[in-house]
Amino acid sequence: MLPTAEAPLVEGSGIAKRWGQTAVHADLTFRIDNGITGLLGSNGSGKTTLIGMMLGLHRPDSGELKVFGLDPFTAGPDVRAQIGYSPEHHTLPADTQAFDLVRHIAELHGLPKRDATNRASDALYAVGLGEERFRAIGTMSTGQRQRVKLAQAIAHDPKLVVLDEPTDGLDPIQRDQMLALIRRCATEFGINVILSSHLLHEVERICDGVVIIGNGRVLANAAVSALRSTTDTYLVEVEDRADELAAALRGRGLDAQTDGNAVIFTNAAQALDVVRDEIATRGMALRRLGERERSLEDAFLEVLGNG
Repeated sequence: MLPTAEAPLVEGSGIAKRWGQTAVHADLTFRIDNGITGLLGSNGSGKTTLIGMMLGLHRPDSGELKVFGLDPFTAGPDVRAQIGYSPEHHTLPADTQAFDLVRHIAELHGLPKRDATNRASDALYAVGLGEERFRAIGTMSTGQRQRVKLAQAIAHDPKLVVLDEPTDGLDPIQRDQMLALIRRCATEFGINVILSSHLLHEVERICDGVVIIGNGRVLANAAVSALRSTTDTYLVEVEDRADELAAALRGRGLDAQTDGNAVIFTNAAQALDVVRDEIATRGMALRRLGERERSLEDAFLEVLGNG
């Protein structure tokens, strides 16, 4: 059974998981649809455990997890045939050529040897390692090994790839290149992506939606644009004297706080008129006035605080 346009790629309901006496997840309920989805959470929040359950490597203690509408633990081969996985660790076989590893993983996913051979070359060229495909992995840089991991994840043309910290160990230029490759997987190859990362600005750049987990449950499951939207909060930036302006706005009943030369305030009734009047009365130089858009980091910290 393959996912339809309407069905979620991954769906969890009330998932709980323990390792011995340690509770990892208490109540995970979420939905992941087509596109690129970021999986976020603090260290120890159980992101890797959730990925393992998606891959059918272990099952929830309670609750229900579906991938392509199937239980990944009982229908593991059918699910894994449609999933590519790039692990966080870098322990690839050092003496093996990149081409041989990618071909082997493609065969494990069920491709015939001839198809696996062709797909291995195509995948390595797609990630920019066409000329390096017969090099031993142990002679490659960290950036090249990350590309090998991406190539083996996409070689069998999966419906979904799960990438665990795919930019780990990369410098800023290499990170940009890897993010571009991940975006290309979605836009050109039509592969859905789940990206587990602790680098929020990277998730913000390329992801359509996020699932944020913490304290054993899902704290947010929404589009990135929705999390960043703050339609009730405005920002006014002035040349100087921001503290004076904020104090004046508070004196007129507004919730106003300073941030450098900017004042952030809630857009209560008539708030914009009040701000305009106070700036004019004080002869202040206005730089900018408009809706304040949170960063994904702001949203992440907020939901963790509320969780």
